[in-house]
Amino acid sequence: MNKIFLIATAIVTTLTLVKAQDTQKQPAAGQPAPDFSLTTGDGSQVSLKDYKGKWVVLYFYPKDFTSGCTLEAQNFQRDLAKYQNAKAVILGVSVDNAQSHKDFCAKEGLNFKLLADTDAKVSGEYGSTMDYKGAKMAARNTFLIDPQGKIVKVYTGVKPADHSEQVLKDLADLQKGA
Repeated sequence: MNKIFLIATAIVTTLTLVKAQDTQKQPAAGQPAPDFSLTTGDGSQVSLKDYKGKWVVLYFYPKDFTSGCTLEAQNFQRDLAKYQNAKAVILGVSVDNAQSHKDFCAKEGLNFKLLADTDAKVSGEYGSTMDYKGAKMAARNTFLIDPQGKIVKVYTGVKPADHSEQVLKDLADLQKGA
């Protein structure tokens, strides 16, 4: 009987978390991307408006040094020259602090900026937060932002393995149509 109660409680808790994530309001394609200022691993401040005139891949991820987040970051790094050729920058956002980002970039050889959203405010503005074991984390979502600062593509529930290739393909298609 206790086992059934525990299983039922776990199911209800999981459904509540999923429901909470589903009801977050994400900015949609066609809307202006919310501006922000966050700290990088080197301690400098970065604002979205700093990249006006460039394409921006703004990706939210749960945690430095975890398997899925490492794979996603490595794939963006692998494809970095292709993004640069497309006049696009990559900005990663998680709730980890700037020192964690600095260490993660050093360990993985990452040459793009990771931004510290320690209070999850920016993640919240982008409808990209989740609760994991009582801690607020960034949910794995990506926003492709055009040079005018408008969101042109939203990716939710990203699969790290092939995400970079998909973003590059969509970026190329959007640039052809522009």
